[in-house]
Amino acid sequence: MTVATSTRPQPLSADLLQKIHAYWCAANYLSVGQIYLLDNPLLQEPLKIEHIKPRLLGHWGTTPGLNFIYAHLNRVIKAQDLNTIYIAGPGHGGPGMVANTYLEGTYSEFFPNISQDTAGIKALFKQFSFPGGIPSHAAPETPGSIHEGGELGYALVHAYGAAFDNPDLLVACVVGDGEAETGPLATSWHSNKFLNPARDGAVLPILHLNGYKIANPTVLSRLPQTELESLFVGYGYKPYFVEGSEPAEMHQLMAGTLDTVIAEIKTIQREARVHGYQQRVPMPMIILRSPKGWTGPKEVDGKKTEDYWRSHQVPFSEMKSNPEHITLLESWMKSYKPEECFDSRGKLIPELAELAPTGDRRMGANPHANGGMLLRDLKMPDFRDYAIEVTKPGTGIAESTRTLGEFLRDVMKLNLESQNFRVMSPDENNSNRLNAILEVTERMSTAEILPTDDRVSPTGRVMEVLSEHMCQGWLEGYLLTGRHGFFSCYEAFIHIVDSMFNQHAKWLESCDDIPWRRPIASLNYLLTSHVWRQDHNGFSHQDPGFIDVVTNKKAKVVRVYLPPDANTLLAVADHCLRSRQYVNVIIAGKQPELQWLDMDAAIEHCTAGLGIWEWASNDRHSEPDVVMACAGDVPTLETLAAVDFLRSHFPNLKIRVVNVVDLMTLQPQSEHPHGLTDTEFDSIFTPDKPIIFAFHGYPWLIHRLTYRRNNHENIHVRGYKEEGTTTTPFDMTVVNDLDRFHLAQDAIDRTPKLKNIGAYVKQEIRNKLIEHHRYITTYGEDLPEVTDWKWGYYMGTESSDGSQPTSTDSPSTEGGEGAANSRA
Repeated sequence: MTVATSTRPQPLSADLLQKIHAYWCAANYLSVGQIYLLDNPLLQEPLKIEHIKPRLLGHWGTTPGLNFIYAHLNRVIKAQDLNTIYIAGPGHGGPGMVANTYLEGTYSEFFPNISQDTAGIKALFKQFSFPGGIPSHAAPETPGSIHEGGELGYALVHAYGAAFDNPDLLVACVVGDGEAETGPLATSWHSNKFLNPARDGAVLPILHLNGYKIANPTVLSRLPQTELESLFVGYGYKPYFVEGSEPAEMHQLMAGTLDTVIAEIKTIQREARVHGYQQRVPMPMIILRSPKGWTGPKEVDGKKTEDYWRSHQVPFSEMKSNPEHITLLESWMKSYKPEECFDSRGKLIPELAELAPTGDRRMGANPHANGGMLLRDLKMPDFRDYAIEVTKPGTGIAESTRTLGEFLRDVMKLNLESQNFRVMSPDENNSNRLNAILEVTERMSTAEILPTDDRVSPTGRVMEVLSEHMCQGWLEGYLLTGRHGFFSCYEAFIHIVDSMFNQHAKWLESCDDIPWRRPIASLNYLLTSHVWRQDHNGFSHQDPGFIDVVTNKKAKVVRVYLPPDANTLLAVADHCLRSRQYVNVIIAGKQPELQWLDMDAAIEHCTAGLGIWEWASNDRHSEPDVVMACAGDVPTLETLAAVDFLRSHFPNLKIRVVNVVDLMTLQPQSEHPHGLTDTEFDSIFTPDKPIIFAFHGYPWLIHRLTYRRNNHENIHVRGYKEEGTTTTPFDMTVVNDLDRFHLAQDAIDRTPKLKNIGAYVKQEIRNKLIEHHRYITTYGEDLPEVTDWKWGYYMGTESSDGSQPTSTDSPSTEGGEGAANSRA
């Protein structure tokens, strides 16, 4: 393929060329002013040191390129009535995004104090990177943004997520050449193999090569053009090059190139929508090569600045100690001729203002960039219809996530017509037992599909790719533009997106304080193939630490659920899919496991978030001697087996069993809206009795959540302590002291009435652990005593009490909506 160029080398009339250039100058002027000025916004008097900010923060180098692209997109949007959003990938290019949304009028509509006059420009300048103001990047406060510019690597995958199921949307995505060096961005180019032009919108990648990062050349900018072109042809794109530094030539070339690529996109979409999707066609992209810090000072103090790394952030500072820099700044800003762009009152002159689109066609006002405005509720089946029958606790077996898969299958089925629900999975949908979803849809791909492929189609809605970054990024873009989704992943490898989760959670936190940002659907994780059942894959697959990362975020954003069986998993999943503006983390195993609660009991239990399992306890009309608490499916199993063992040996021991589904209930109510009051906590856990707590994750998290509670000094937590290998399922709990025998021993050691009478039972426990080790190293599987255990096994009966469990302080919830947690 030869280097593509514009088919219309001179598409702009002389008048339009002059106006677009002036508009670009106005945006550049406002961008520089945000970085430098505190007062004298239109330089209507000589610039003085008191007009300049004492701390100069921001990034200039990428900004003129962003402004250039924005101005030219405005032209084609208005000329062709395009529905377009703008994703600014190059990090902290916030001055440009703010400047352009101000010029088009959107900014003043969202922030009336930033008015379209001199006073408004002064306020616009002062707030930038200033205490009480706005960040230096394209943050939630920036109209038109769905992309947090603070961390690099995710612009393109967000763009594709936004385009999925948005057939009329064009997503213009600027990729910085520094950002292009990141692993997630490099992988994101393959998103074009998952976009179907018959039903999806279009992504127009614009790779902006300005040559430098903060102090070094960038990799792609130093490739020979033929190699660079071959790279993107190999990715499946048709690259168009826009290169140069002379403004008039660059304006004409950019305008002609945009006209050409948009015409190509429309042709590709029309063919697919008229004749049906046939095969993947290379989609156009633009490679814009322009100087870093374009139009800025060419030299500062005799050192090269424009087209060099020195223009990356603030091209020059030291304003107090070097008055010549004040003169240089004034000259630089006046080179944009603000007096020809703004009238005497500081308002953009009409002939420039009319270049911008109007209403929702303005990129800062496009509803897709404020996805809550477009969000519609999912059509939901009644989760109770998928209930596992539980006649006696701890006797029947089911695969919890397989049951969830049947529920998600019908969520997908009910929303196929509205096309607002997708499932993301890093090649693990069936591994995680969600196979049923593929009964109503397929795995999505527009790459070559062979007859032997299993349920793969260009119309599929299960997004499988072996990149957690891409799954996370697609889902974020999808949610931020007003849709719903679900992300299942192996627990150990969800850490790959720790930083992406952090950025999304921070976005949600910020949006809660921005009145015009409408709530979006929650980001829902299912973490399965978890630490306690990764015995076959070994140590590398054993890590429950994502919970710790999540709980670091503000309480108003994060939720963590540990349903112990299928019915509680259904109740929790229903709640999470209905929720808004959260990150919900659900942790549930996929292996066959004992089932504890019937559906009515599960709803009551999940609504409260935690509760006493009375059927497993024997302290109803007295104080307990010990509280056995648990959170997580395997910890619940081992706790109940420990209780069974203890009751068989100490019939008079009063044991209270407490199960925790919603981890955040452990925090005080003052710290999390789901938290129990101190009175509730003391009522359930007691103010002074020993608490043996079996936890799914790292033990110290429970201590962190409960350190302010009255009885914290009596809480003894067992959990994962970085002991693991390729072994048997039960041995995973043994090596981490989470097994039934260690839990029973802990109860004996910490219960005063047992200290002097428990020696023989402790000796039996030691012998059982020795027998366990000898058995697994001989036969390669767990003891029959372990694999055959059901509730009441040690007590010599199938169940000591066939009645169903009840939860404390948990009124029954009628209907499906909101059933999982009334505290939400």
